[in-house]
Amino acid sequence: MDMSGEKRINAPRARVWEALNDPESLKASIPGCDSVEKKSDTEFTAKVALAIGPVKAKFTGEVTLSDLDPPNGYTLSGQGSGGVAGFGKGEAKVSLRDDGGATIIAYQVHATVGGKLAQVGQRLIDSTAKKLADQFFEKFSRHVESGEESAVVAASAPSAAAAPARPAPAATPAAPFSGWAFWLLVIAALIALWIINH
Repeated sequence: MDMSGEKRINAPRARVWEALNDPESLKASIPGCDSVEKKSDTEFTAKVALAIGPVKAKFTGEVTLSDLDPPNGYTLSGQGSGGVAGFGKGEAKVSLRDDGGATIIAYQVHATVGGKLAQVGQRLIDSTAKKLADQFFEKFSRHVESGEESAVVAASAPSAAAAPARPAPAATPAAPFSGWAFWLLVIAALIALWIINH
Protein backbone atom coordinates (compact mmCIF):
# COMPACT_ATOMS: atom_id res chain seq x y z
CA MET A 1 0.00 0.00 0.00
CA ASP A 2 1.27 3.45 -0.91
CA MET A 3 -0.27 6.60 0.47
CA SER A 4 0.73 10.26 0.49
CA GLY A 5 -0.77 13.57 1.43
CA GLU A 6 -0.44 16.80 3.37
CA LYS A 7 -2.11 18.22 6.48
CA ARG A 8 -1.99 21.76 7.86
CA ILE A 9 -1.55 22.19 11.62
CA ASN A 10 -2.19 25.66 13.08
CA ALA A 11 0.96 25.73 15.21
CA PRO A 12 4.63 26.64 14.64
CA ARG A 13 6.88 23.96 13.15
CA ALA A 14 9.05 23.61 16.29
CA ARG A 15 5.95 22.91 18.38
CA VAL A 16 4.59 20.37 15.88
CA TRP A 17 8.00 18.64 15.73
CA GLU A 18 8.14 18.37 19.52
CA ALA A 19 4.62 16.91 19.67
CA LEU A 20 5.45 14.34 16.97
CA ASN A 21 8.30 13.11 19.15
CA ASP A 22 6.50 13.20 22.50
CA PRO A 23 4.94 9.91 23.70
CA GLU A 24 2.13 11.65 25.63
CA SER A 25 1.13 13.82 22.67
CA LEU A 26 1.11 10.78 20.40
CA LYS A 27 -0.87 8.68 22.88
CA ALA A 28 -3.50 11.44 23.04
CA SER A 29 -3.71 11.52 19.22
CA ILE A 30 -3.69 7.85 18.22
CA PRO A 31 -7.20 6.35 18.24
CA GLY A 32 -7.32 3.40 20.65
CA CYS A 33 -3.76 3.88 21.90
CA ASP A 34 -3.05 2.07 25.17
CA SER A 35 0.60 3.10 25.44
CA VAL A 36 3.51 4.72 23.65
CA GLU A 37 6.98 4.13 25.01
CA LYS A 38 10.05 6.04 23.89
CA LYS A 39 12.85 3.51 24.22
CA SER A 40 15.50 5.91 22.89
CA ASP A 41 15.67 9.08 20.82
CA THR A 42 15.11 6.93 17.73
CA GLU A 43 13.01 3.97 18.95
CA PHE A 44 9.36 3.79 20.01
CA THR A 45 6.93 0.99 20.83
CA ALA A 46 3.16 1.31 20.96
CA LYS A 47 0.14 -0.78 21.88
CA VAL A 48 -3.14 0.02 20.16
CA ALA A 49 -6.62 -1.45 20.68
CA LEU A 50 -8.94 -1.04 17.70
CA ALA A 51 -12.58 -1.88 17.25
CA ILE A 52 -13.67 -2.16 13.63
CA GLY A 53 -17.25 -3.30 13.41
CA PRO A 54 -17.78 -6.15 15.86
CA VAL A 55 -14.07 -6.99 16.05
CA LYS A 56 -11.84 -5.73 18.84
CA ALA A 57 -8.15 -6.54 18.75
CA LYS A 58 -4.86 -5.38 20.30
CA PHE A 59 -1.77 -4.70 18.25
CA THR A 60 1.88 -4.06 19.09
CA GLY A 61 4.32 -2.15 16.94
CA GLU A 62 7.93 -1.01 16.94
CA VAL A 63 9.26 2.00 15.04
CA THR A 64 12.78 3.27 14.38
CA LEU A 65 13.48 6.85 13.27
CA SER A 66 16.36 7.67 10.92
CA ASP A 67 17.55 10.54 8.73
CA LEU A 68 16.62 12.90 11.58
CA ASP A 69 16.62 16.57 10.53
CA PRO A 70 14.93 18.50 13.38
CA PRO A 71 12.49 20.24 12.92
CA ASN A 72 12.27 19.46 9.20
CA GLY A 73 11.57 15.73 9.07
CA TYR A 74 12.71 12.13 9.35
CA THR A 75 12.32 8.65 7.91
CA LEU A 76 10.72 5.93 9.95
CA SER A 77 10.56 2.20 9.53
CA GLY A 78 8.84 -0.40 11.59
CA GLN A 79 6.54 -3.33 11.96
CA GLY A 80 3.38 -4.32 13.77
CA SER A 81 1.83 -7.62 14.73
CA GLY A 82 -1.70 -8.76 15.42
CA GLY A 83 -0.82 -12.33 16.29
CA VAL A 84 -2.00 -15.17 14.06
CA ALA A 85 -3.85 -12.88 11.64
CA GLY A 86 -0.61 -11.55 10.23
CA PHE A 87 1.78 -8.65 10.31
CA GLY A 88 2.57 -5.42 8.59
CA LYS A 89 5.74 -3.48 7.99
CA GLY A 90 6.67 -0.35 6.17
CA GLU A 91 8.46 2.92 5.84
CA ALA A 92 7.29 6.51 5.93
CA LYS A 93 9.02 9.76 5.11
CA VAL A 94 7.97 12.79 7.12
CA SER A 95 8.56 16.46 6.33
CA LEU A 96 7.41 19.65 7.98
CA ARG A 97 7.45 23.10 6.41
CA ASP A 98 6.30 26.52 7.52
CA ASP A 99 3.06 28.00 6.20
CA GLY A 100 2.85 31.43 7.79
CA GLY A 101 2.41 30.71 11.50
CA ALA A 102 1.22 27.17 10.75
CA THR A 103 2.97 23.96 9.69
CA ILE A 104 2.37 21.68 6.73
CA ILE A 105 3.02 18.01 7.45
CA ALA A 106 3.60 16.07 4.26
CA TYR A 107 3.83 12.28 4.15
CA GLN A 108 4.65 9.38 1.90
CA VAL A 109 4.01 5.89 3.27
CA HIS A 110 4.80 2.49 1.81
CA ALA A 111 3.50 -0.48 3.82
CA THR A 112 3.21 -4.19 3.13
CA VAL A 113 1.26 -6.89 4.91
CA GLY A 114 1.90 -10.59 5.22
CA GLY A 115 0.12 -13.68 6.35
CA LYS A 116 -3.65 -13.74 6.10
CA LEU A 117 -3.72 -9.94 5.96
CA ALA A 118 -2.52 -10.04 2.38
CA GLN A 119 -5.96 -11.39 1.38
CA VAL A 120 -7.80 -8.17 2.33
CA GLY A 121 -8.99 -6.19 -0.70
CA GLN A 122 -6.96 -3.14 -1.72
CA ARG A 123 -9.98 -0.79 -1.74
CA LEU A 124 -10.85 -1.76 1.82
CA ILE A 125 -7.23 -1.30 2.87
CA ASP A 126 -7.00 2.13 1.23
CA SER A 127 -10.29 3.43 2.64
CA THR A 128 -9.46 2.23 6.15
CA ALA A 129 -5.99 3.78 5.97
CA LYS A 130 -7.48 7.11 4.89
CA LYS A 131 -10.06 7.01 7.69
CA LEU A 132 -7.36 6.30 10.29
CA ALA A 133 -5.14 9.06 8.91
CA ASP A 134 -8.02 11.53 9.14
CA GLN A 135 -8.77 10.50 12.74
CA PHE A 136 -5.12 10.77 13.76
CA PHE A 137 -4.66 14.20 12.19
CA GLU A 138 -7.92 15.54 13.63
CA LYS A 139 -6.92 14.54 17.17
CA PHE A 140 -3.29 15.59 16.70
CA SER A 141 -4.31 19.00 15.34
CA ARG A 142 -6.69 19.64 18.24
CA HIS A 143 -4.07 18.50 20.74
CA VAL A 144 -1.23 20.63 19.35
CA GLU A 145 -3.34 23.68 18.52
CA SER A 146 -4.86 23.74 22.02
CA GLY A 147 -1.41 23.73 23.62
CA GLU A 148 -2.01 20.48 25.52
CA GLU A 149 1.52 19.19 25.05
CA SER A 150 3.11 17.28 27.88
CA ALA A 151 5.45 18.99 30.32
CA VAL A 152 8.42 17.70 28.32
CA VAL A 153 7.19 19.38 25.14
CA ALA A 154 6.15 22.57 26.93
CA ALA A 155 9.54 22.86 28.64
CA SER A 156 11.52 22.32 25.46
CA ALA A 157 9.37 24.37 23.07
CA PRO A 158 10.84 27.80 23.99
CA SER A 159 14.41 26.66 23.36
CA ALA A 160 13.40 24.97 20.11
CA ALA A 161 11.54 28.09 18.99
CA ALA A 162 14.49 30.32 19.88
CA ALA A 163 16.92 28.28 17.80
CA PRO A 164 17.33 29.50 14.24
CA ALA A 165 15.44 27.20 11.90
CA ARG A 166 17.05 25.89 8.77
CA PRO A 167 15.06 26.51 5.63
CA ALA A 168 12.67 23.65 4.99
CA PRO A 169 13.16 21.71 1.77
CA ALA A 170 10.52 22.30 -0.87
CA ALA A 171 7.81 19.67 -0.56
CA THR A 172 5.98 18.09 -3.43
CA PRO A 173 2.48 16.60 -3.23
CA ALA A 174 4.09 13.18 -2.70
CA ALA A 175 6.45 14.42 0.04
CA PRO A 176 6.86 12.67 3.43
CA PHE A 177 4.50 12.10 6.53
CA SER A 178 4.19 12.80 10.20
CA GLY A 179 3.84 9.88 12.13
CA TRP A 180 4.94 6.44 12.66
CA ALA A 181 1.84 6.28 14.78
CA PHE A 182 -0.38 6.55 11.72
CA TRP A 183 1.01 3.55 9.92
CA LEU A 184 0.93 1.48 13.10
CA LEU A 185 -2.80 2.22 13.01
CA VAL A 186 -2.96 1.19 9.35
CA ILE A 187 -1.31 -2.14 10.12
CA ALA A 188 -3.65 -2.74 13.07
CA ALA A 189 -6.69 -1.89 10.94
CA LEU A 190 -5.60 -4.30 8.22
CA ILE A 191 -5.39 -7.12 10.73
CA ALA A 192 -8.84 -6.27 12.13
CA LEU A 193 -10.33 -6.05 8.61
CA TRP A 194 -9.00 -9.48 7.78
CA ILE A 195 -10.60 -10.88 10.92
CA ILE A 196 -13.95 -9.26 10.02
CA ASN A 197 -13.91 -10.68 6.50
CA HIS A 198 -12.87 -14.23 7.37
